[in-house]
Amino acid sequence: MRATALAIVAALIGFAPPVGAQDRAEADRSITDILPWFTKNHCERTADAAGQLFCGDPELNAAGVRLAGAIAERLNRIPNRSLAIEENAEWVRNRNSSCGILAGQGVKAQDIEAVKACLLKETNERIEILNDPNFDCLATNTTAGLLICSDPSLVQAKTELGELVLAMVAKLKEDEASEAFAEFERWNRERDRACHLEDKDNVPLQELSSSEGCLADYFRRKIAELAAAKGDPKKVFGRRPLSPHPDADAVDLCVAQIHLANACRNFLAVNRVFPIDSEENDKNAEVIGEIEMVVLSPFTACSTIASSCTGACWDLRAGKPKPAPGSREEFLVGYRLRIEKTFSFQKAEGGWRCDLNTLQPIETGIALSGP
Repeated sequence: MRATALAIVAALIGFAPPVGAQDRAEADRSITDILPWFTKNHCERTADAAGQLFCGDPELNAAGVRLAGAIAERLNRIPNRSLAIEENAEWVRNRNSSCGILAGQGVKAQDIEAVKACLLKETNERIEILNDPNFDCLATNTTAGLLICSDPSLVQAKTELGELVLAMVAKLKEDEASEAFAEFERWNRERDRACHLEDKDNVPLQELSSSEGCLADYFRRKIAELAAAKGDPKKVFGRRPLSPHPDADAVDLCVAQIHLANACRNFLAVNRVFPIDSEENDKNAEVIGEIEMVVLSPFTACSTIASSCTGACWDLRAGKPKPAPGSREEFLVGYRLRIEKTFSFQKAEGGWRCDLNTLQPIETGIALSGP
């Protein structure tokens, strides 16, 4: 589990070459002179200017190691890891912007010292706040997270549930643990839909007070469910329930099954699922859903992972799916993708079953942003 966390961390910081990166043209000699570790660390292979600075400068390199440790410790102490990864990717974007590093552009030799100082300051400040026990609430940017953090009793219940989940997941093998974390995050999405907190990003919290009781009920039920399992994770995770109804929860479960079957979970996490339309009869149903995913680890925009796990190859410059393969562009950590797809379900004893094994094809899609 820690190895996976560290791999994610390296990609987030831009601290190491991304998977599949190609050698770039020989760097400007002035940069190699200013960054003493540039040549020996092969920093020309690193994807972006910030990554090259962390790679080639000893002081920044050491700060990057400390930051990686702080991020990894946070990922290892919380169950909702994909939101933490997305939040950190957003911080990387903001850090680069505030230090004068623009996407796709290098740093001029005369600006390197000032940019180095800025990156070092931002990194040291980030390490301090990552160690703040209140950081998870300070960093939340979801409606449910903000509502939970506004109520001490909900914070306590969320913390208790998280500790129970982590204690159970610690008993699983790494692949099983990764699957359990993904399942836990699906629980949270179901919770938010049930408590009417989906798509409420701009609604004042005082208008959502009716959802507080629903959240409290959810935490009570889940804590009781985990307590009843008496520490056995197999009684909680890894079960493949049918869906009671062909709805957004069914689509969410179907996507989770597709991602598991195609080894997607190390690269992508589902962020949100929105129902658009549905048709149902006694034996079959179709649900059109919109799925938002966040990239957890870099992968090629036209690859088996892209096709099976997002439903298409992508043109990242246009931010849209494209039919022709051959691109060497990569999704970076923090990219968000939204796709629209029709999901078919069959009625079975005890619920509705989705038999899809890939997200391909999709109706529409958009790649929103990346670090």
